[in-house]
Amino acid sequence: MVFISMNTFAQDEPISAFLEKWESSKKYLLEMAEAMPEDKYPFKPTAREMSFGEQLLHIKGNMSWLSSSYFGAPKIEESEKTLTKAEIIALLDVSFTNVSNAIKATKPEDLKLKVDFFAGEKTKLQILNLLQDHVTHHRGQLIVYLNLNEIKPPKYVGW
Repeated sequence: MVFISMNTFAQDEPISAFLEKWESSKKYLLEMAEAMPEDKYPFKPTAREMSFGEQLLHIKGNMSWLSSSYFGAPKIEESEKTLTKAEIIALLDVSFTNVSNAIKATKPEDLKLKVDFFAGEKTKLQILNLLQDHVTHHRGQLIVYLNLNEIKPPKYVGW
């Protein structure tokens, strides 16, 4: 009986670990988005880079694409209009929540399933890791954007 319980916990661990980290990631990114004044959302360090606001929408778009394509989350449609800071933050909040809900509904054994991906066949666990890694990558860029505007980034939230 103890062996069965430990085995069940071990199978669920990637999902529970992801969800714990995902909530911290959400909190940290939303604090970052709040820290930048709205008039600085168009800021970009160089012409070839995305603006602060574009970075946030890119993060949201990737979350929506990966979670809807591989985990059954509802897809958030892109807007044609220029969005306000509050609208971007609201979309990020919904996107993070959609990912969380989709992952909560995922069976641990489904993480072993292989799926077609533009970079070759991947497991759903690899897609789950990519969701977090992509947010982290662009959030790192946003820290630089805040610092270049003399805005102290929020304190790092790890877990």
